[in-house]
Amino acid sequence: MRCLIVDDSAQFRTTASTILQRGGIAVVGMASNLADALASYEQLHPDVTLVDVDLGAESGFDVVRALHGAGAPAAGMILISTHSEADFTDLIAASPVSGFLPKFAFSPQAVRELVGPTE
Repeated sequence: MRCLIVDDSAQFRTTASTILQRGGIAVVGMASNLADALASYEQLHPDVTLVDVDLGAESGFDVVRALHGAGAPAAGMILISTHSEADFTDLIAASPVSGFLPKFAFSPQAVRELVGPTE
């Protein structure tokens, strides 16, 4: 499984990358905003894209809609956040994503469970 991480925190991108790679998920790219996320997705075509809900001045919900418009399958996108899923229930339900993963529960296994088989 190949993964793109979209998060405005360099520390989280680095930590998440280490965790995923130790768990057998290849991190093929990292981005911190919508423009970089689109460019990275179009170049790398990852199996799964993790998108932080809060990207500073930008919204992760806008990012997943843009990625979906660029061909990213909903089954391959997961929203992540330090906030509770309950804070975004309606927005998550209306988004083209396979689910939501709180950062405190982040793990390679949790990512695999939300994405399902990639081949």
